[in-house]
Amino acid sequence: MELKFSKVEHKGPITIITLSRPEVYNALHTDAHFELQKVFDDFAADPAQWVAIVTGAGDKAFCAGNDLKWQAAGGKRGWDKGGFAGLTARFDCDKPIIAAVNGVAMGGGFEIALACDLIIASENATFALPEPRVGLAALAGGLHRLPRQIGLKRAMGMILTARHVSAKEGFELGFVNEVVPQGEALAGALRWADMITKNSPMSIRASKQTIRKGLAVSLEQAIEEQREYPAVKAMVASQDYIEGPKAFSEKRPPKWVGK
Repeated sequence: MELKFSKVEHKGPITIITLSRPEVYNALHTDAHFELQKVFDDFAADPAQWVAIVTGAGDKAFCAGNDLKWQAAGGKRGWDKGGFAGLTARFDCDKPIIAAVNGVAMGGGFEIALACDLIIASENATFALPEPRVGLAALAGGLHRLPRQIGLKRAMGMILTARHVSAKEGFELGFVNEVVPQGEALAGALRWADMITKNSPMSIRASKQTIRKGLAVSLEQAIEEQREYPAVKAMVASQDYIEGPKAFSEKRPPKWVGK
């Protein structure tokens, strides 16, 4: 598929996905959503790719959210089953996804970042859910993910005021994992991705799936049911499950195969 609104690069088992509409601060419209749906489908289905990084083209914006000018001009709206950017409603991908936020992350852009497992933000990054200022609401997951990730009162303070939050405050609130110098968001995300790929991808997928499923039920039910989760079963049946203890006993780095 020819990509018009995004770019994809592979660095070993790491997929780098760049939102590429810099002329509109990487804001997204319908065609971009459907393109990104396919991009993330391909990442999820590729056994050679273990971690994804999402970032924005240029040095000003990660993603300014919904392309309001496109919408105001009568452009069609909507996205595929994966949600905004093919990601915000994607609940079946157990591979880690990292947001490398290199500038503005507004509205849907912030919702993309919140849908990722980690957020690495440059010092010039800015986050907000400003939809109420234009008569909208953050219905691509922001109204649900933000309270779950930073607590109700803190989230209400951002959502009801639509105020902008710096990378530093995002770190203090708890939704940013690390703040890096301007221009180094992608490098920082790659560093985190490299650390993740040193672990068994089967274990990482089992861990992510267990966390996600466990948070939807009581602690007691989560612990009782976790060994029946598909990714946990796949981990136990994998070659990596044998290789890890063997490499440890032989005092050598493990050779993960991801199956």
